[in-house]
Amino acid sequence: MAKMTVKDIDLKDKKVLVRVDFNVPLKDGVITDDTRIKAALPTINYVLEQGGKAILFSHLGRVKTEEDKAGKSLAPVAKRLGELLGKDVTFVPETRGEKLEAAINEMKDGDVVVFENTRFEDIDGKKESKNDADLGKYWASLGDVFVNDAFGTAHRAHASNVGIASTGIPTVAGFLMEKEIKFIGEAVEEPKRPMIAILGGAKVSDKIGVIENLIPKADKILIGGGMTYTFYKAKGMEIGNSLVEADKVELAKSLIEKAGDKLVLPVDSITAAEFSNDVPTEEHAGDVPTGQMGLDIGPETIALFSETLKGAKTVVWNGPMGVFEMSNFARGTIGVCEAIANLEDATTIIGGGDSAAAAEQLGFASKFTHISTGGGASLELLEGKELPGLAAINDK
Repeated sequence: MAKMTVKDIDLKDKKVLVRVDFNVPLKDGVITDDTRIKAALPTINYVLEQGGKAILFSHLGRVKTEEDKAGKSLAPVAKRLGELLGKDVTFVPETRGEKLEAAINEMKDGDVVVFENTRFEDIDGKKESKNDADLGKYWASLGDVFVNDAFGTAHRAHASNVGIASTGIPTVAGFLMEKEIKFIGEAVEEPKRPMIAILGGAKVSDKIGVIENLIPKADKILIGGGMTYTFYKAKGMEIGNSLVEADKVELAKSLIEKAGDKLVLPVDSITAAEFSNDVPTEEHAGDVPTGQMGLDIGPETIALFSETLKGAKTVVWNGPMGVFEMSNFARGTIGVCEAIANLEDATTIIGGGDSAAAAEQLGFASKFTHISTGGGASLELLEGKELPGLAAINDK
């Protein structure tokens, strides 16, 4: 990895600013999934073991008004973190000011402080999200070194990542950030072959950049989900009432031409007359008849994709194959998930978002080499874009 990591810097007696991704789901003040907190533990524990003082901060949800603050405090997160670390964690309900400075100045080596949701700074002029220089400078002044471990926001230039780093404070990657770059970066730039990409989801427009970047790099690109029908339309097929991006049909045509036999489209669909789990389903090879909409890939496609995946050494999957939240249209996602999970001697990566949620829900998460914690960031990395949060980390 070309970037400095937390292992490349002396942390003893240092005030270590750590940008984590604690953007967890909360319901009535209770955390419903603490996966992201657990993902940050290796970096936090390493800072503490090295004799550093860990000052942690994160965004949580979107905050535009004072009313938005309700239910968006990091207080429950700090409490859960203390339970996971097995030690006291000091929570400061402020993003700046005397209380925060006093809490940091009183820290001893091995102490942990969590301060309030960075997006609370967005209420008055979007200071966090617009990378306000003074805010970045202020946060940088609170520590001696900066560890960025929030891959989920690496595609955004915010005060809490790029702003802090741009002040000249020594800036390194945490273990989670390092892992994300290693797996996704290497899968795209130096994959073991055959390399197969599986792209699903609703819209072609969300995946254009990824498809274009992967055409010269992948051996096969399997397409599923709602965007199937924009490609069908580009081939002159009937799509019934299926989802289509009419303004992307010509683009889909050009992608088909550019990719040639690398691009593998579904050969059948599970359809219904309505976007509902309570209406009868039908199975159709090729064209989707009038009055029906394609909501999942069919059994022939599952077999085709499973066969194509055999022998793959690198697999990147981003986006479900159908409306997997509805049981009638989850079989495609389950089938592809199983096929990837059962590959031998392959590096298998899920690029965050809905496909990661599907793998978790279906119980296959442990069978994948890596599940990304950042949907948007992993997509942009797959597109070959430079991520501002990553670019701001010091080079080795």
